[in-house]
Amino acid sequence: MNELFFLVEEAAEGGYSARALGQSIFTEADSLSALRDQVRDAVKCHFEDGQAPKIIRLHFVREEVMAV
Repeated sequence: MNELFFLVEEAAEGGYSARALGQSIFTEADSLSALRDQVRDAVKCHFEDGQAPKIIRLHFVREEVMAV
């Protein structure tokens, strides 16, 4: 595996959450810089040595609700 994609969303209570696509990895943090560190740490913990992807992509999802 060369790349791993994470969907990043703003949490309702504040901060951010990130969920990996195709792997059971989930993490959250109060800031984007902390989230990046948390994602790297979660990926290191999830994969055995030498098996982790070389690239981690963060895909930011933002939902906006508008009244008609």
